[in-house]
Amino acid sequence: MRLITAGESHGKTLTGIIEGLPSNLKIDIAEINGYLALRQSGYGRGERQKIECDRIEILSGVRNLLTLGSPLAFEIKNRDYDNWRNILAPEGCDTTQKTITKVRPGHADLTGVIKYDQTDARNVAERASARETAVRVAAGSILRQYLAELGVQISGYVKSVCGICDDKYHTFEELKNAKSQPLFMLDGLKQRQSMELIDKLKEDGDTAGGIIEIRIKGLKCGFGSCMQYGAKLDAILCGAMMSVQAIKGVEVGLGFEGANLRGSAVHDKIYYDNGFYRETNNAGGIEGGMSNGEEIVLRAAMKPIPTLMRGLRTVDYITKEPQTAESERSDVCAICAAEIVLESVVATALAEVVSDRLGGDNMREVKERYKKLK
Repeated sequence: MRLITAGESHGKTLTGIIEGLPSNLKIDIAEINGYLALRQSGYGRGERQKIECDRIEILSGVRNLLTLGSPLAFEIKNRDYDNWRNILAPEGCDTTQKTITKVRPGHADLTGVIKYDQTDARNVAERASARETAVRVAAGSILRQYLAELGVQISGYVKSVCGICDDKYHTFEELKNAKSQPLFMLDGLKQRQSMELIDKLKEDGDTAGGIIEIRIKGLKCGFGSCMQYGAKLDAILCGAMMSVQAIKGVEVGLGFEGANLRGSAVHDKIYYDNGFYRETNNAGGIEGGMSNGEEIVLRAAMKPIPTLMRGLRTVDYITKEPQTAESERSDVCAICAAEIVLESVVATALAEVVSDRLGGDNMREVKERYKKLK
């Protein structure tokens, strides 16, 4: 199973192709569009979200809402393209408009123009933009449905915003309440404090990041491998999360906290009573690079959005003169979007791992094989 994406932030469309889906997976288009809408939600978002209204259009690989076993191609059109046609049209356009030469700190601008031999960072920023994540949410929503057929669920919430942290434990069942909250936080007091901080940052022309927790429930043991380092489940899932724009750190289970504790306080003791189990889950559901049957717990640190309305000190790439970075239309805080994107990329990566182990040309075969696992 494999996903490939294409498209630019203000281009005609965002496109995705999922290869390797078994036949007869029922596709819930309303659910996909629901996650796309959630990606555009959240306190602290910018004006772009008022322009776009993301909807998936499936182009191939599905008939009467059932996958065919052939590549599933889809697109999400950029409504804002009409405002950028004269600047970005592949058929010919005016490339002197809306150039980016005052390269922005924290972006791909400077490194990208050097690597791809460009003079206008617009040619880099359009693809590096987090707008690209819309197509990954759509794909992840489809692959979430594949996993759900096996009883595997993925959910999450925002744990902290710019240092304001929810230190409470929340059950997997409680996580579903996060999506109805303005910042996807489950502690009401921390959420109000975070919203007040976002308001202040907006006044100051500044931005915020935070920490997101993602959980996986219902995955049986043995997915991933200890035999090859590249096949370790934690490496695969963490790599997927790190591929998301603005994510600068990932941890599993106790993560960095475990480095400060004794081994006797970290490792989960194993018991048996009609099956193996653990009373704690410090490992976050992964041991030796393989799922152990417990709930998988992942956390990601999102840096503050690097496009600041007040601009940061930089240099003009062409003149080499000191400048203040120009501000593109941006968000103050996009952590809710990041939470949805992280759920989606985890679903995509996990579906690939599951598919590699189970195989199967149709969903009946896949479900029968999964059922036989311990």
